[in-house]
Amino acid sequence: MNRQEKSTKNIFLLALTALIWGVAFVAQSVGMEYVGPFTFNSVRFLIGGMVLLPVVMMSRKEKGVETDSQDGKQRVLVLGGLCCGMALCVASCLQQIGIGYTTVGKAGFITAMYIVIVPLLGIVLKKKTTWLVWISVVLASVGLYFLCMTETLSVGRGDLYVLACALVFSVHILLIDHFSPKVDGVALSCLQFLVSGVIAGVAALIWEQPDLASILAAWAPILYAGVLSSGVGYTLQVVGQKGVDPTVASLVLSLESVFSVLAGWVLLGQGLSGREWMGCGLMAVAIVLAQIPASNSVSTGVQ
Repeated sequence: MNRQEKSTKNIFLLALTALIWGVAFVAQSVGMEYVGPFTFNSVRFLIGGMVLLPVVMMSRKEKGVETDSQDGKQRVLVLGGLCCGMALCVASCLQQIGIGYTTVGKAGFITAMYIVIVPLLGIVLKKKTTWLVWISVVLASVGLYFLCMTETLSVGRGDLYVLACALVFSVHILLIDHFSPKVDGVALSCLQFLVSGVIAGVAALIWEQPDLASILAAWAPILYAGVLSSGVGYTLQVVGQKGVDPTVASLVLSLESVFSVLAGWVLLGQGLSGREWMGCGLMAVAIVLAQIPASNSVSTGVQ
């Protein structure tokens, strides 16, 4: 498989991740009717980690005896799992808390601001970014505005929570970009879930009163969020981001906002307005532009 084919495959995996996450908004909304944000995230991430654990164990068994090089990779894996897990936990919990104080439309738009924050952070990290990617960022931002914003934008407590969530999600994307080429993607995904689940669990015990009855009442949305959104979705993100520019990856992953609207239309009977369809169209154009090879475009000169 040549480099272009691999890149196309990885972009497809990221788009599939966005689809799974978009549909997960329905599951998360229903699940929050039964349990608090820390409890929901703790259970979903622990389930996600447990689903992947057998896969990781079988993979390790097939590889056999570890070498010094593999020992070094294990240390990188542990460090990556801790860093990615903490970032994932903080971002997810900030999002869940923020939704409780603001509207879903505003939360969706502000969360997706990571498509703007990622390239800005990339400049600090001296990552190369092309003009076409910057144009895509602008188009995607405008598209997300038309897609998600249905009321007058104002800055409130919930908005600030979700804005902080977008910032931490941007850090998470860059952490994945740093660690995923160096370690096994499935193992990294499994470890970050377990770390995130434990941290959220501790927070749930401190600030919430989780009980088995409430968790069982939310079994369907929790299983979707745990198995598909966490176990499958975040693993596809880790694997798909290998060799893909983090700014491009963030643009593809931001399609979750488009898919969430489509999921609401199909599953909940919520129709799309002309404004929302315009937002979907602008997002699609942004994704296409972002895929044009850098050799055919002019670089910003940021190294």
